[in-house]
Amino acid sequence: MQYQYLLIPIVFIILVLGARKATRVKAATYGTITSMTTVRDGFAQDHAHAAFVPQSAPVRDEPPAPTPAERGAQPDSSSVDRLETAMSPQQPPAETYTEGQAQVAYDAEALVGFYQKMVEIRLFEDASTKAFRQGKIGGYLHVYSGQEAVATGFINAMKEGDITITAYRDHAHAILQGADPNRVMAELYGKGTGIVKGKGGSMHLFHTEGGMYGGYGIVGGHIPLGPGMAYGKRYQGSDAVVQLYLGDGSIHNGAFHEAANLAGLWGKTGMCPTLFILENNQYGMGTSVERATAMTDLGKKFESYGIEWERVDGMDIQAVLAVAEKAQERVRETGKPYAIEAFSYRIVPHGAADFLEQYRSKEEIAKWREKDPIPTLHKQLIEMGIAEDRLEEIRANAKAQADAAIKFAEESPDPDLSELLTDVYADDTYVEPAG
Repeated sequence: MQYQYLLIPIVFIILVLGARKATRVKAATYGTITSMTTVRDGFAQDHAHAAFVPQSAPVRDEPPAPTPAERGAQPDSSSVDRLETAMSPQQPPAETYTEGQAQVAYDAEALVGFYQKMVEIRLFEDASTKAFRQGKIGGYLHVYSGQEAVATGFINAMKEGDITITAYRDHAHAILQGADPNRVMAELYGKGTGIVKGKGGSMHLFHTEGGMYGGYGIVGGHIPLGPGMAYGKRYQGSDAVVQLYLGDGSIHNGAFHEAANLAGLWGKTGMCPTLFILENNQYGMGTSVERATAMTDLGKKFESYGIEWERVDGMDIQAVLAVAEKAQERVRETGKPYAIEAFSYRIVPHGAADFLEQYRSKEEIAKWREKDPIPTLHKQLIEMGIAEDRLEEIRANAKAQADAAIKFAEESPDPDLSELLTDVYADDTYVEPAG
């Protein structure tokens, strides 16, 4: 019995030695399996390559891919190529639909109206960004600066009964579809006078009176809703068109592929009048398109679902207006989905709290600022004979409107607690009071 106290350390030593032996066996086995897997995968790749390369095609010696150390953490250097792509829009296919398409030319006076809308959006976004950084807006904030020409051009092509659905960069869409800027700003502040009674915030704006059926915060989550709405409209006998806005990041989401597949399928019988508007601002948060997909020609992703598409320079309001008019009427008359890749660039960070932007260089941003749609149109209007004083007056009025929206939001009351039980699916819900 005097040796019973030695049993515990002896058992412990045996267990440790056994565990070390098992680890060595596991490591050796894993190493063998890894080696076998490498050989097997290499064999499969070689045979797959041989099976799909035509006999007449010579095999080229490709340079080795750079290591992570060689690549470093520098911002992506493909911005020059992207800029060239944006300035050389993809032409629609030769068999593209032409019958009945609108051909609208906008004179200087009409362009002044579009200029005013874009300036109002820009200064609203500037004001909201400042308020967010002052801690007055909760949640998060994504602004539309640099992309104003896209929504301005496409929403202009809408007719009564048409609707839109978009992601979380949604302030511009609400304002362009008639929402009161004061109430939109109040919503960002979470106030009871907000457009969604303070319940939605920046990313979940709704203005169904104007045809806006929501901004959505889940990346790609809203995409299936668009074709469903379009099918429903056509099923009810309406000729309405659904404009579905999505970003370059969400196009790699499974929801996109399922929705596009159904849209193409229903479109074969003229039952899915969806206009996909891919706002390619070239970054999904901080990840460039080149680092997100091997197929950087994003519009071609629609082709596998039987959806035709074309590209437009989304930084040029006149180019967007021309494409939007034709595309909207094409979808309306055929009932088939169509896609536009609007090549654009957000000249601001992904979100209002994104200060560092280490994923892109200052030189890249400066280069793209030269294509900012608002100064570009400003210059064109001056060349068309519009007085500088008139454009400055538009800017002053837009600034006053943004300031008024901030004042309205700050002076508005918080939502009443009774609003917790409104706008829900279940009626007469009883909530046990706390305490």
